[in-house]
Amino acid sequence: MNTIITDTDTTQNHSSELTETPGGHNRMFEEMPPTRLFFRCAIPNMISMAVVSLYTIADGIFVGYYIGAQALAAINLVMPLIMISFAFSDMVAVGSSVQIAIWLGRKDEKMASRIFSTACLLILLSALVMGTLAYAFSYPLVQLLGATGEVADLAVRYMRVYAVFSVLIMHFFAVDNYLRICGRVHYSMAMNVGMSLANILLDWLFIGAFGWGIEAAALASCLSLMCGNIICFLPFFAGKMPLGFTRKWIRPRLIGNIIANGSSEFFNNISGSVCMIIFNAALLSVGGYMAVAAFSIIMYVDSVVKALLFGMGDALQPSISYNYGAGNPSRIRAIEGRVLAAGLLLSLAVLLFMQTGGEGLLSLFAKGDSELIAMSVHGMRLFSLSYLFTWCAILSGSFFTALNRPVFSLVTAAGQTLVFPVLFLFILPRFLGLDGIWLSPVCAGGVSSLVCLLFQADTNRRLRKSFHSRNAA
Repeated sequence: MNTIITDTDTTQNHSSELTETPGGHNRMFEEMPPTRLFFRCAIPNMISMAVVSLYTIADGIFVGYYIGAQALAAINLVMPLIMISFAFSDMVAVGSSVQIAIWLGRKDEKMASRIFSTACLLILLSALVMGTLAYAFSYPLVQLLGATGEVADLAVRYMRVYAVFSVLIMHFFAVDNYLRICGRVHYSMAMNVGMSLANILLDWLFIGAFGWGIEAAALASCLSLMCGNIICFLPFFAGKMPLGFTRKWIRPRLIGNIIANGSSEFFNNISGSVCMIIFNAALLSVGGYMAVAAFSIIMYVDSVVKALLFGMGDALQPSISYNYGAGNPSRIRAIEGRVLAAGLLLSLAVLLFMQTGGEGLLSLFAKGDSELIAMSVHGMRLFSLSYLFTWCAILSGSFFTALNRPVFSLVTAAGQTLVFPVLFLFILPRFLGLDGIWLSPVCAGGVSSLVCLLFQADTNRRLRKSFHSRNAA
């Protein structure tokens, strides 16, 4: 019988022994002290997410510098469509990860493997459908977005490369989840960092050295994702994981739960793009192109901060789901408490930096344009106040997903990424002008946090009731 270590345990840690066997990968979720478990899981995944964000920034720099503004505009135009094509994959990955971790917590590796195999098949089928549709209807889709002339041609050429590679790359972020469920957090980190660095190297080689066109930017990303995808799946094919491929599938009802529980991830991908379009329109009408440029700079910085928070929450999802399945409420509370505390500390540190020393960082994006730098710094000092609240909504949403609470997770995602930001966007600029736009995410974050606290209280009450009933039985 496994020994469960709680907050008050002072027994000697034996984490090195927990990773020697496939079963050991899972035991660390319930045997490793919570603080050590947090650092073991969260730090590698935060590094991975941060590096992925940085490579995205570097990708844009290569395209803008070597190919030109039209190419950069074309990529920005079709990127929401590409992200939407990945949205279903992310939805299945997140939803299935919760169920896999729960069943592993119940010591049922056969059922967990059936869910794993079914999820991989669903993602493959979605990749075939999305890739075919994207290639066949690329021109109508781009024209629907309002692109014409050279920009439309560049956008189609870029999107079609992703469409051709879709079946070879769509599993990458899903298999990353499955690696973390199996405790292979450092392997996952190495793959993410390696994929990002390979992408930057191929960008420099294809675009900077060879002078290829916009297809090269997509090709660099797809080749990196494809290689990372293959390497990530190797441990599963080698039989070194508690998960393996099987020909037995799961029932439609469980597939429905997977889709429902991953719907918050799907909504995040969709609503984020919609919200950006609305914010850009508001900025253009109130502050002109300079305000849009300043907002773009702020979003580059914000993307790294959000990546760290999402990476932190996603990294501990498997352990929370596992302990939920294993019936360990004290472990769930201990792990979630550390995640929330770390998220708060990180957000306060970023807020302090942006309020006192962010000008030097923001000036890297502005090339000496004093007006743009001044507007960006002012906007960031107002926008960064949202970090007082953002951490709560992001990490709470991850917590609800891990505990198989799809409604709470979806409502949290909807409020945080679309409903509340757009609501305040229509109210505050009427009274505060451009400052009202910068402050909209702040007010939205505050309301989202209140909603999350109510959901947290209800979730904790239901957890106590559920585990009490299970123990009584």
